[in-house]
Amino acid sequence: MNRALSSAVLALSVSALSTHAAAGEWDLGAEVAGELRYFPNDPLFPGQFEHFQPSFTVQPDIRWESGDRAHQVVIIPFVRVDGQDDERTHFDMREAYYRYNADSWSLTVGAAKVFWGRTESRHLVDIINQTDAVEDIDEEDKLGQPMVNLTLLNDWGTVDLFVMSGFRTRTFPGVDGRPRFELPVDNDEVIFERDWRRGAVDVAARYSHYIGNWDFGVSIFHGTSREPRFAIDLANTRISPVYDKITQGGIDLQYTKDAWLWKLEAIVREGHGDTFAAAVGGFEYTVYQIFGSSADLGLLAEYQYDGRDEGLVLEPFGPTLAAPVTFGDNDVFAGARLALNDLQDTAILAGATVDTNDAFMGVFVEAERRFGQNWTAELEARLFLNADPGNAAFPLRDDDFITARLTRYF
Repeated sequence: MNRALSSAVLALSVSALSTHAAAGEWDLGAEVAGELRYFPNDPLFPGQFEHFQPSFTVQPDIRWESGDRAHQVVIIPFVRVDGQDDERTHFDMREAYYRYNADSWSLTVGAAKVFWGRTESRHLVDIINQTDAVEDIDEEDKLGQPMVNLTLLNDWGTVDLFVMSGFRTRTFPGVDGRPRFELPVDNDEVIFERDWRRGAVDVAARYSHYIGNWDFGVSIFHGTSREPRFAIDLANTRISPVYDKITQGGIDLQYTKDAWLWKLEAIVREGHGDTFAAAVGGFEYTVYQIFGSSADLGLLAEYQYDGRDEGLVLEPFGPTLAAPVTFGDNDVFAGARLALNDLQDTAILAGATVDTNDAFMGVFVEAERRFGQNWTAELEARLFLNADPGNAAFPLRDDDFITARLTRYF
């Protein structure tokens, strides 16, 4: 978090605590997890570790709320220590903010996480937070973003306004990490289009509402892209991230009818080569109480399109990808979600994304189950099949992996 915003959060938090501490309530918690990844195939590139990747995480959760619920303070730090990849060992302040809640508006100041999106396989409109790329390849984990967020609540919808600074760069696996590209990404050699670099100001806004069975959001973002392009430095055998200034407009829709959920996310972006559009849309159909049990089965299908430029362009700093890498330019996703609805909250999610151009397939399985009141066990698998040399995922062809995770909640 940048210094000015940190000072503002501290001042507001101290003011709130001193004024309302007597009537407020603290909620202290934490989760500690041990994780083991197994890569069955030998590594492709020099320097990569071979098969096993142990690590552990600690994530405290500290919350305070005044007696009248008008003032809130949330602090959620996160740390991972990895036994193989130094770049995956990292600390992040996932959230550290003060929030004031009034009847028809709220104000958040500090590092926070904001999620926009509807679809399962890809979140195109979710642009506020940077992806924590060393956590997993699915882009679901996010870094905390310093911001001032004003939310206006009305009968005709919700308006969110954002002013952000303290840009967070995306961290990638190191030379010894897996999975990674053939040339490792140099996390220290970062190139910015904007003069103020991490201190440049981003702005965003979103309007969301529902009408009947329709839920929708319309968003606009102007600032530094969370997705980097890559400049290729063959002389030093490395890739440097390049962060451009972009403007992105987005829309997300969900239509609910009985057991059906129809979903769509679509964007138009300017600033990465030619202006382009991208979209992902599909459905989720739920079969309730299958086989006469309490379990529910959700069937998922989506199509991904992305029209961004491909190939290289010559920049002052060398040959550079015309746009950020994407795996979902013309792909079909199908999957299923099984929830047993038992006391242990047992759930399984499985799916596959197939590239319609070359039949590359990315497969995943995620299963979790709670034990007692304080333990959760998770098992995940990711497979990369039929990788073609022309596909962006080709360097990952031998990086199939299985992850086992055991989490203790306090």
